[in-house]
Amino acid sequence: MKLPVIALLGRKDEPTDAVEEYCRYLGKALIAHNFQLELRRVPWEIHGWPAALDALSLMSREWRGTWVLVQYTALAWSKRGFPLKILRILQLLKNAGARIGLVFHDVEPYPGTRLVDRLRRVSQVHTMRRALSLADLAIFTVPEQKISWLPATLSDTAFIPVGPNLLIPENISASHLPQAVPTIGVFSITGGEPGVRETQTILSAVRHASQTLGKLRLCVFGRCAELRETDLRSGLSDLPVELSVEGVVEPAQVVEKLSACDVLLFVRGSISSRRSSAIAGIACGLPLIAFPGSETAPPLTEAGVVLVPPGQPDQLNAALVRVLSEPAYKADLAARSRVAFQTHFSWHAIASQFVALLRRS
Repeated sequence: MKLPVIALLGRKDEPTDAVEEYCRYLGKALIAHNFQLELRRVPWEIHGWPAALDALSLMSREWRGTWVLVQYTALAWSKRGFPLKILRILQLLKNAGARIGLVFHDVEPYPGTRLVDRLRRVSQVHTMRRALSLADLAIFTVPEQKISWLPATLSDTAFIPVGPNLLIPENISASHLPQAVPTIGVFSITGGEPGVRETQTILSAVRHASQTLGKLRLCVFGRCAELRETDLRSGLSDLPVELSVEGVVEPAQVVEKLSACDVLLFVRGSISSRRSSAIAGIACGLPLIAFPGSETAPPLTEAGVVLVPPGQPDQLNAALVRVLSEPAYKADLAARSRVAFQTHFSWHAIASQFVALLRRS
């Protein structure tokens, strides 16, 4: 008989919910370890908080002694990122006798300089610290030493990176045949004003690479990619760059598209072990070019990731040209990504860490 574990989620994200996908892939990997992960939601945004809490109270009567892995992002528990209501969730679970595991997908409060941003940060830090005191176990998707608000002494915590939210074929490396045209991949673009800046960064780097190397292919897909197609086509219209743009695609197509690339250009802020779109490139055995940040640390840096300082376009341009023009360098980076994936970011490796924690605690 498999041991039951509950993954508890808040509001569903649209058009894709990376946290739900994370839980589903984790659940599949846990089966081999005799654990059965069941997904449950608290649909407060549909029924309102009183009804959602009443429904959870009824469900949780069956969870005494059962691990409940509460998935935390600020927007999952509040439309505007003031997630105080999750504390009521945790207290309810505690009263029901459940064993509470907190999985932090958001590990830092949101940035911003407005008064509302400052108030939101205070709310989020207070909520995360209070949530820790109510949980039996906390799992962070970046190393604890990289988190600004954690107390200096803290027990019952662990770091487990996210996986790629993809089913990676065992023979994935065999699909990496030399491309007739060097191909640059971009998996997802941020919405709003940050997406405008990311698009300009992509255009600058690809233009330089094409002017240096000649004919290239740029494959852009995922969230918000289709919103930037006009700008991308306009910015590359005078260069021999074949452009492919597509929005959200099925996971199997993500693997197919990434496997046809020579490099993944990741410019959605700084790279981190909680960014599944970056981990997807590592899982597909690609070199990555990315910006470092406060969350950038091993084991992510063990993969074939070329880190370039943000705001230094010359270094980004040079890194892209080198990866595309030096086969041995590209092959070494790709090999590092494959090893890092198998060791740290595969669902087998992630599930094994979860199992060790749940059994130990």
